[in-house]
Amino acid sequence: MKKKHDMSTVTPLCPYSAYQLPLNDTSTPDQVRFISERLPDSEAALRAQEFHKLQNQRRSMRYFSRDTFPLDNLLTCIATAGTAPSGAHQQPWHFCIVRDQRIKDTIRDIVEKEEQVNYDKRMKKTWVNDLKPIFANASIHKDGVVTKPYLSEAPYLVVVTELMHGIDRESGKKLTHYYVKEGVGIAVGLFISALTNIGLFTLTSTPLNAGSSILQILNRPLNEKLFLLMPVGYPALDATVPYRGERGVPLRKNLSDITTLY
Repeated sequence: MKKKHDMSTVTPLCPYSAYQLPLNDTSTPDQVRFISERLPDSEAALRAQEFHKLQNQRRSMRYFSRDTFPLDNLLTCIATAGTAPSGAHQQPWHFCIVRDQRIKDTIRDIVEKEEQVNYDKRMKKTWVNDLKPIFANASIHKDGVVTKPYLSEAPYLVVVTELMHGIDRESGKKLTHYYVKEGVGIAVGLFISALTNIGLFTLTSTPLNAGSSILQILNRPLNEKLFLLMPVGYPALDATVPYRGERGVPLRKNLSDITTLY
């Protein structure tokens, strides 16, 4: 049996805070002072190393336990996603949480039908071939039949949408959004990191040609476009992932492969 990690060996992190000051007589109409406490270099290095160790355990998960977890934990992770930067601070994202089993089953059925057509006719052969190592010896996508069990088996299915434009609540006037995909992508990245931080797993699923049908089921407004489907939960007891190691593709690119110093 694998031993539990001895938490007594973990160095407690020193407190850190950053905050804006309230408006006062010295403030301008639009700007207030911002205070940020600096961490000691040794503390910053420790935090960076521990955070990397944690995030390096992240894997895309396709086999989920049906065991649930507190909804508040998921909501807190979405709140973390909502701290992402965005063009003109328009925050062009929305996270729909689907826990109703009938809706999850319906979404899965729609996606599987569309994905089957994608694999058979729409997708380039190179794309299909590049995916083969991921599904080799796996229990999904067998014999050319597309299956997406994770869409209905995970306790929560998070449907992330991008707001192509905003709508003023009072006037109903259309509001321009900028760099929508970039902003939503950053928010999703923070969401994934937040999930990893509490031991939850997900998959970034892109349901080609199924977006409009899914948004209709969820009765989403017309200014929203489907960005990702993200099942969230714990791995199943018999979950598997594609092998990454010395005999195959490295788990991650080396730092030297993704960094250039000028």
